[in-house]
Amino acid sequence: MGSQSAIEWTEVTWNPTTGCDRISVGCDNCYALALSKRLKAMGTPKYQNDGDPRTSGPGFGVTVHRDALELPLRWRTPRVVFVNSMSDLFHAKVPVAFVREVFDVIAATPQHTYQVLTKRSARLSKLAAGLEWPSNLWIGVSVENAAQLGRVDDLRQVPAAVRFLSCEPLLGPLDDLELDGIDWVITGGESGPRARPADPEWVRGIRDRCQDAEVAFFHKQWGGRTPKAGGRELDGRIWDEMPELARG
Repeated sequence: MGSQSAIEWTEVTWNPTTGCDRISVGCDNCYALALSKRLKAMGTPKYQNDGDPRTSGPGFGVTVHRDALELPLRWRTPRVVFVNSMSDLFHAKVPVAFVREVFDVIAATPQHTYQVLTKRSARLSKLAAGLEWPSNLWIGVSVENAAQLGRVDDLRQVPAAVRFLSCEPLLGPLDDLELDGIDWVITGGESGPRARPADPEWVRGIRDRCQDAEVAFFHKQWGGRTPKAGGRELDGRIWDEMPELARG
């Protein structure tokens, strides 16, 4: 099922796959991993497949949900859709054929805008040439610290209408971030009982780079024990810029 989202930069979520594995330090306090454990305990059917306990956990094994594919076809009102808030579409365990089916649904529903976010930028770049790219599909990569800046280079190779970065949870400065070919940057601090704090100077540095490059900038949250604990303001204002719907 799709559901209304509390994420500030989208409207609804659609999860044709669920489950994932830790791949970098940004995954250490993964909200989806914790949520999947609760959903498994509640008996939710989509979260009964356990993942590798070394990298995943209860209810978080990568699972394809073919019965969820047609959900957006039933939405009459245009929506901004975050694809796989509980997974990664470009995980190695998601078959290429299924990725193509997800892209086919996106192409068949041009009234909606779809946002796909991945940490598997190498696979994204590898598969890109073999995919048909709908104009209503935005593709982003997670960049939590300088060690992951290579994901941005992979993203630049992808012919998406909009390319974006999610620097959340932001765990360090991105002093060498280059924004050529990037349309949108989101920053955010981590939330939860083990949240690692984000230094405002890290966020300011990214914001200033976005302004210099005329790239839309969106600061989602400072985080803390709860997502909204620290508010959203940076230097006295809410930064909620969005990209144009297509590159043109």
